[in-house]
Amino acid sequence: MMNLVQVFQSLGPVDARNVRRDALLRWLVLAPVALALAVRWVMPGLITAVTNLIQFDIQPYFAPIMGFCLIILVPYLAGMVIGFLLLDQKDDGTLLALRVTPLSIESYLAYRLSLPMLVSVLMTLVAAPLSGIIQLSWWRLLLVAVGAAPVAPLFALLLTAAAQNKVQGLALTKTAGVFMLPPILAYFIAAPWQIGLGVFPTYWPGQIFWTAQAGQSAFWFYWAAGMVYQGFVLWLLARWFKSRSL
Repeated sequence: MMNLVQVFQSLGPVDARNVRRDALLRWLVLAPVALALAVRWVMPGLITAVTNLIQFDIQPYFAPIMGFCLIILVPYLAGMVIGFLLLDQKDDGTLLALRVTPLSIESYLAYRLSLPMLVSVLMTLVAAPLSGIIQLSWWRLLLVAVGAAPVAPLFALLLTAAAQNKVQGLALTKTAGVFMLPPILAYFIAAPWQIGLGVFPTYWPGQIFWTAQAGQSAFWFYWAAGMVYQGFVLWLLARWFKSRSL
């Protein structure tokens, strides 16, 4: 039976080659850096123009809301890349072929779930400082990146579950932004009234980020609770994926 290191050594180069061959996947990998640079150099001018147009100062909300969007979009895009790779394998029938290979289903799932989280953490550590609006020490930024990383495999598995092929997957990604609304809504609601929104996994990275930015002690509660809850949802989706696709 192959261990996780051997799985990375075997499947990693294959995934890297598939990403290089696909223009969409190449763009998704580079998108967090492009978004961070846009937040730093383009968005401030747009926010000023909109403020003047509507005669309402939205600049105080720019850093917290756009910072959250950047923190959540990085794992979202990493999950999209892995989700499309899974849909390609689903189309080709290679997932079923795993049953007759030395690679165990458990090792394959561990690789598929850990790879997007690793990519998400690394890209967050690169993109967040480039944006110029996220002011966190390196260790708090690392914890925020780790706290948001489960969104990547969650979205990858959800995309694979909901779509039958890559074409359907592309259509679904256009509506997936709806999962960003609950945490943004929670930002404007007092804590006792927002807890119901915690059923959405994206709620927890938002609270982790905002309490980290504010230096609040509640950060540790949201970080621990968010990791447990996201891990539970990930476990449920992984069981579903294992029973339906492998």
